[in-house]
Amino acid sequence: MKIKLLLSASFIVCISSFISLHAKDKTFIYCSEGSPSSFNPQLATDGTTFNATIPVYDKLVDFKVGTTLVEPSLAKEKPKISVDGLTYTFYLRNDVHWHTTKYFKPTRNFNADDVLFTFDRQRKKDHPYHLVNGGTYEYFNSMGMGELIKDIIKVDDYTVKFILTKPEAPFLANLAMDFASILSKEYGDYLIKIGKKEHIDTEPIGTGPFIFKRYTKDTIIRYEVNKDYFEGRSPFDQLVFSITPDASVRYQKLKVGECHFAAYPSPTDLNAIKKDKNLRVMEQEGLNVGYLAMNVDKKPFDNRLIRQAINHALDKKSYITAIYLGNARVAKNPIPPSMWSYNDEIKDYEYNPERAKKLLKEAGYPKGFETKLWVLPVSRPYNPQGKKMGEMMQSDLAKIGIKATLVQYDWPTYLEKSKNGEHELLQMGWTGDNGDPDNFLYTNLSCDAKTGGANRARWCNTQFDEKLIAAKKTDKLDKRIVEYKEAQKIFHDEAPWVTLAHSKVSVAMSNKVVGYKIDPFGRDRFYGVDLQE
Repeated sequence: MKIKLLLSASFIVCISSFISLHAKDKTFIYCSEGSPSSFNPQLATDGTTFNATIPVYDKLVDFKVGTTLVEPSLAKEKPKISVDGLTYTFYLRNDVHWHTTKYFKPTRNFNADDVLFTFDRQRKKDHPYHLVNGGTYEYFNSMGMGELIKDIIKVDDYTVKFILTKPEAPFLANLAMDFASILSKEYGDYLIKIGKKEHIDTEPIGTGPFIFKRYTKDTIIRYEVNKDYFEGRSPFDQLVFSITPDASVRYQKLKVGECHFAAYPSPTDLNAIKKDKNLRVMEQEGLNVGYLAMNVDKKPFDNRLIRQAINHALDKKSYITAIYLGNARVAKNPIPPSMWSYNDEIKDYEYNPERAKKLLKEAGYPKGFETKLWVLPVSRPYNPQGKKMGEMMQSDLAKIGIKATLVQYDWPTYLEKSKNGEHELLQMGWTGDNGDPDNFLYTNLSCDAKTGGANRARWCNTQFDEKLIAAKKTDKLDKRIVEYKEAQKIFHDEAPWVTLAHSKVSVAMSNKVVGYKIDPFGRDRFYGVDLQE
């Protein structure tokens, strides 16, 4: 407790000195759970990074706040779609200003060149920025966007056409996802000129409601209001992310007024927060899944019998009780029950250690084996206590002869190493980005996703892929449902994951916070939010 109080005190000094310089400003403080892996959402797949970049960037289209409905953003109206579904024509706004910062001053507004720059960086290997800062575009590649987009044509400064190779039912919703955030071509050209291309992903320039000011790793992110934002000025002058990995410390900071909003409250703190007259909790069913990925590129996890044995070995119901305190349901499919096409006819693997032992013996491992189990280092809605769950998994696996050593890294390292396939067993999860089953199934489990990095099981099954591709090509909902249900059967039989839980999503905030709407995709969006004294 003394350590926590010291951390809290140091934060007060930091924030107090900051606020004293801006005494008349209205500052909103968000206690976030981790450090972003980048300040360019093209290079990320984690909600921590997306939350940190949402204030800075806009997209052609976006989701209406609090819903899964797609609406225009940098595009001034919905696109015109050709009869064959292969051409999307976007008409762009001509009144959108790029951010002015101490490191860049734009000379023009947003236009079609920026759209081409953004997507060409991800899809063209000869683009001057394609390989900058690693050049790994997990979302773009995992979704097969490089093969889907045949061309992007600038018709004029404020008209852009996307030409597709085949019809793609979720394409418009995909463009509302964070990887499609628009970057400034003029800024990119400027950085090439001064020899600092790598800064495009660490010192961001966007068009969003807040302007990036400073990031101190593992401590704080500061933004200031964009007074020229095309949707209207935010009520906040300053937005501050106070990076606080420990959920209990986030609660204490919220309780004493050091922050106005706390990410991912621990289930153990929820009742106390609800009883506090100065605080408020919002909850809803999450569009998520927590899972344990088994790396099929590494033995013995290339053997389906081993994967099925581990599915039988883990007591998922005990995790729901101990880790989520009942605020979740056991998962049997890779998509949540609230999503259309969920296959409820599938029978989950029962907890059966004896059955697991028989499968191990049949696979040639009668005495088990040794492995490494990577545990989440940050609280996520789909897994609030990775280490504790890891210890329970470790105990369950030991009962069938599998000796698992727990491994933990900081969040950016955890993501990078697992993307490269360095793990054996890996705790991970997913929160939906666009309300379409494709976003769960293709993005996380397809052969494209194995190449792109988001497929942490590194599992590639051609029959499974065929079902997903067939579902993408039609806009007939009943046909898409059939294909996705069949795909879930294949997933269940092949068992590249242990599906663990679908959790409720909870957020905690001061009663002073007004206008916040809980996001179905698990993001924390503060544009449109205010503080009421």
